Amino acid sequence: MTIMESMKKGMIELKNSNIESPKLKSRLLMQFILNKTRQYVIVNDMKELNLNEERRYFEAISKMRKGIPLEHITHQKEFMKLNFFVNENVLIPRQDTEILVEEVIKIAQKTNAKKILDLCTGSGAIAISLAKYLPESEITAIDISNDALKIAKKNAINNHVENQITFINSDMFTNLNKEKFDIIVSNPPYIRREVIEQLDEQVKNEPYIALDGGEDGLYFYRKIIKESYEYLKYNGYICLEIGFDQKIDVIELIENEEKFDNTYSKKDLYGMDRIIITRMK
Repeated sequence: MTIMESMKKGMIELKNSNIESPKLKSRLLMQFILNKTRQYVIVNDMKELNLNEERRYFEAISKMRKGIPLEHITHQKEFMKLNFFVNENVLIPRQDTEILVEEVIKIAQKTNAKKILDLCTGSGAIAISLAKYLPESEITAIDISNDALKIAKKNAINNHVENQITFINSDMFTNLNKEKFDIIVSNPPYIRREVIEQLDEQVKNEPYIALDGGEDGLYFYRKIIKESYEYLKYNGYICLEIGFDQKIDVIELIENEEKFDNTYSKKDLYGMDRIIITRMK
């Protein structure tokens, strides 16, 4: 079977299983199996696959049809123009989160912020991107999962920023010394517990701990907003990613604490409320 014939068959199988973007994903899988570029696959689409390549390709297609995310098969995800290793122990970085990272970079450059705390770091996408684009910064990255931290450390080394980041295994602030940060950033779990079972199969294959935001989805926001003042410098910032319907609730949590001002939100590329920024008085 040729590359083109295989991709066409793979695309049809993905489409019949209601997998989003079947054409794109069938090609990305082919690139991964052959370890070749997009251009190579397109130019050489009449080339015959050998039996091993064909077998591996359709095994990967079968995994995707069962709801395993493409990124858990290829172990690759691009974020902020950087390459990240991902597996089933970490949430796959989303493009929406780039809006959060870009805003933190702007704030850090404007205020000359150096010390940044990343809570719930997961794959390390936020911490590593900040370290890369803010070369003078000192990042502390925290996660409750040791398996996630192993991935984050691997990604820090791969992106040559391991000397800028201190990784700590901790349940939020628990194991953190009482040091002060210029910025606290987090993309915490924020999905309401009852909603998780209704999610797309591929999302449900991601770590449950990275999705579960408690009964109302606000558990981690309460904790961050209530406890962060002990770890923020005067005029320090909290920068949070939120779910599309959580803006009013999270701003209310911030206002109830009466320790913050200059609160604002920003939308993502689809016009959904995506991040909230606030500053400690």
